[in-house]
Amino acid sequence: MNKARNFVSIVMGSDSDSEIMKETSGVLARFGIAHELRVASAHRSPKFLEKCVRDAEKRGASVFVAGAGAAAALPGAIAALTTRPVLGVPIASSDLKGLDALLSIAQMPAGVPVGAMAIGKAGARNAGMLAVQILALNDSRLAASLIQHRGEQEKGVMKKDAQLRSGSIK
Repeated sequence: MNKARNFVSIVMGSDSDSEIMKETSGVLARFGIAHELRVASAHRSPKFLEKCVRDAEKRGASVFVAGAGAAAALPGAIAALTTRPVLGVPIASSDLKGLDALLSIAQMPAGVPVGAMAIGKAGARNAGMLAVQILALNDSRLAASLIQHRGEQEKGVMKKDAQLRSGSIK
């Protein structure tokens, strides 16, 4: 089977999570990392979820990113099915505004880790960045791109500082 190098599988519990999880996809695209977006529910479609995880592994997925709200069982369910890194993105989809999802993701039992990101779009972006960092451990081109990206961030901050001090930003 054709295995993509540095492939990331992004799974969300519902299509309503796609606006948040597109942030992860955008980061991966910026770094040229092959990825997919899938919808699979730990509660409503557990057999389909297992099929998605097994299929992604066969195709060479190195990292899984899972976005989930409320009980947020999806990242943990994926972690139970794979030994590859799983990053969980809590989504504010309940009256608790994502706090329930964050706690569900962060409180995994010992031996079945899930990396817990921040709630919402910032967490989804950071999940993409952390996936890039994981993949860069074995990819010198990707590592160089990360260093360049950090340099661009620093230049952007310095530019805003200069604009603020000159009075062009009020």
